[in-house]
Amino acid sequence: MFPTLSRPSPIATDGLTKPLLKFRVAEAESPAVVLAMAVMAGCALYFGKPDEVGLMSALAGLSIVPAAFIALALIPSLRHRLPGRLGLIGLCILAGLLAGVIRSEMRVRAFQDSPVIDTSDRAVEMTGWLEAIERSGSGRRRLMIQLPGEGDGPAYRIRVLGDPGDVRPGDPVRVRVVLQPPREAVMPGGYDLAFQAYFRRLAATGYVVEPASLAAESLPSGWRDGAHRSLARLRHHLASRIRSHLPERSGSMAAALLTGDRSGMNGADMEALRTAGLGHLLAISGLHMALLAGGLFFGVRAVLAGLPSWARRHDPARPAAWIALIAAVLYLLLSGGAIPTQRAFIMTAAMLGAVLARRRALSFHTLALAVILVLMLTPEAVIAPGFQMSFAAVIALMVVAQAWQAHRPPPAPMDRRSGVRDFFGGMATTSLVAGLATGGYAAFHFHRMASFGLAGNLLVMPIFSLLVMPAGILALVLMPLGLEALPLWVMGWGLDRVLDLAHWVASWPGALQPLRGAPGWVLVLYTAGFLGLLVGRDAWRWAGGGLILAAGLAWASHTPPDLFVTRTGVVVAHSPDGADWAVSDRRRDRFATRVFLESQGVTDRPERLDQACDDWGCRVSLAPEGFTLIRLHNGEDWQTDCARADLILADQTLPAHSLRQCAARVLDRAVLEARGGALIWLRDEDPVRIRHVLPDVARHPWQDRPVRYLRD
Repeated sequence: MFPTLSRPSPIATDGLTKPLLKFRVAEAESPAVVLAMAVMAGCALYFGKPDEVGLMSALAGLSIVPAAFIALALIPSLRHRLPGRLGLIGLCILAGLLAGVIRSEMRVRAFQDSPVIDTSDRAVEMTGWLEAIERSGSGRRRLMIQLPGEGDGPAYRIRVLGDPGDVRPGDPVRVRVVLQPPREAVMPGGYDLAFQAYFRRLAATGYVVEPASLAAESLPSGWRDGAHRSLARLRHHLASRIRSHLPERSGSMAAALLTGDRSGMNGADMEALRTAGLGHLLAISGLHMALLAGGLFFGVRAVLAGLPSWARRHDPARPAAWIALIAAVLYLLLSGGAIPTQRAFIMTAAMLGAVLARRRALSFHTLALAVILVLMLTPEAVIAPGFQMSFAAVIALMVVAQAWQAHRPPPAPMDRRSGVRDFFGGMATTSLVAGLATGGYAAFHFHRMASFGLAGNLLVMPIFSLLVMPAGILALVLMPLGLEALPLWVMGWGLDRVLDLAHWVASWPGALQPLRGAPGWVLVLYTAGFLGLLVGRDAWRWAGGGLILAAGLAWASHTPPDLFVTRTGVVVAHSPDGADWAVSDRRRDRFATRVFLESQGVTDRPERLDQACDDWGCRVSLAPEGFTLIRLHNGEDWQTDCARADLILADQTLPAHSLRQCAARVLDRAVLEARGGALIWLRDEDPVRIRHVLPDVARHPWQDRPVRYLRD
């Protein structure tokens, strides 16, 4: 594996003798990079559409771009024929678009046989095995249970709130549960649980009516299920062992970092980390994988390079890369293999593979390979915040590293003072660049911005990078020998400091700034500008900067909706003075109301909407002046209500002929139940413009899964 050389070989040492971050801008214009961006565009085209109508037509429209490149390459000009490279790039664009769309279609069709479950508010008994104990956003324990498929069908999952009792992950479990299908987004553009559940084979969510118990009968399982259950038991055992050595606060965070088990994390600590711009610490992703694999790689390489006789005959980088790759695989399995962890592993494996192949470890070619691999495995990740933020950070850091490499001064003799200055300067630059690169995506998806994220990272990351994670990795290595107590104590001490600093930064005035949401096309415009600015050259960079500016202006000038109607008919609208938001019912649909208000940058509790009510319904006057909304409980005076209202919300399902005869716009129960909540604009070319969560026809498979009703 590591050949003996008679003399030092420039080929054997080519992997790491040159600076790791030295690459050319021209790499960004290579066919491989263009192919990766085209694959990303194809996947985004497929999953970004609200329905499946006209998908191939849209793809045909986009293919005009590569067709134009090909035509330019084939048609000779008056003086010379344009280079064939232009045609190659056009073919890469076309191939990437087709690959992205086709792979997305294949991925979606592979999961369409997975149904959803509904028990109609009745408790049923189900037997499976406990995959994990999680923590919900409200702090309650949540059980992820895998159930065997029926016949030759695949296994599926349910996720329920409840007490696990004496059952531990990996054990067979029996529960009495009330289940309902995973809900779609509560508002257009919101978080869509049904989409995420589709690709996880999550059939239902709900709650248990009594504590879970161990199942007596054995479950049918193959080698794959057996391996998953063994890994679940191992993760739970390691998490329990870690927590047994540390206090509850630091022990829970240590278990989350090393095993991915966040069931013991305190809600206040998690919120403080997010507010301080440190939420990325809890997601086992690129940072953790880089610290693990990178630390082992450079550590092992330094040790081997310190053996002069061996290092003269071998390349220390290659065995170091193998050891780091094996450690990354083990960490991927140990952490549960969540989607962000998979992306981080693919990126890390690509980097280490480049070292093994004696190529530059950090280059746009390596990044393009990682993007293509991730999207070929999980094309739905293209619209996930984690994918967008992680690759945006990597691209920005690589470009900044390139600029620094090109303009850095000649190396000076190393001393302690310059080493400390370079370390903290590099930490500050890394935090600033990564924060700026991911800030736009975080603001778009989460409608909030950590004002002091740079300060939080500068305060915390030295402790986390130099103390917490190295001690944690050492604890995992020594755990089979029973010698983990000391490194875990060091890790716990560092985590206490991390949490203290996070709470301190989160307590600063204005630490968390709420932001108003933006339509999806603004994110597309921003992404195109981001890639043009960082990956392009000359005019492309100017165009990229202009697109980013245009996206910012479009975001700022975007007209927000005038009111929001939930699936059950709760209305959220501006108060009479137009300064605040008010709600028609404070008791129902509080979650949907909160999600909508957060998308409008509002965190205060809404007022009660001023309504004039009688036995037939309630009437509300809205801005613009004279616009009348009627919430109809009784349709006896239907003709009168149609004459005096601009918009009617009916609690009952109305016949089609009544809807056709009404001059007002009508949303009845059937429409809201079939298409979900609605955003409504009152000031537009039309008197009322309505956008529902679900399209009327031609829905995606995850929006129209077959429902299986269960009874005891």
